[in-house]
Amino acid sequence: MQPDLPGAWTREKSGCQSNVGYEIDHAREGISRACYLDVGPEHLNYHGILHGGLVSMLLDVACGQTASNMFQPEDPMPVLTVSLSVQFVASARAGRVTAVGLPSGNGRSIAYVNGELRDEAGQLLATAAGVFKRGSKRVAP
Repeated sequence: MQPDLPGAWTREKSGCQSNVGYEIDHAREGISRACYLDVGPEHLNYHGILHGGLVSMLLDVACGQTASNMFQPEDPMPVLTVSLSVQFVASARAGRVTAVGLPSGNGRSIAYVNGELRDEAGQLLATAAGVFKRGSKRVAP
């Protein structure tokens, strides 16, 4: 028998979150969710700009958190990313960037979420379109 995930699973930091340093904004109104990262030298690529993989990760986190909330806002469900398409618009070098997930639609087990990554001045850095599958609150063995 697989154990249930703890009720606060959405508020505990994953290893990835701890290593990269992003934070999830759980206090947002409605079902949209966001995450932010204070960009430092450890987040930059050889060109001195925020690494594209981190841009994609931030959008995946914000969109996934939003999808989770779309299924059960009172008790969010884990989700699995089925697909994530990212379009890079501008680059970031330093400061805080914030990714926001915007609900697009969902059924019983699939959610569609769009995302935006913006810098502190509100400049659009990247957009995303994601498909997320409802998961289970059970831990794999």
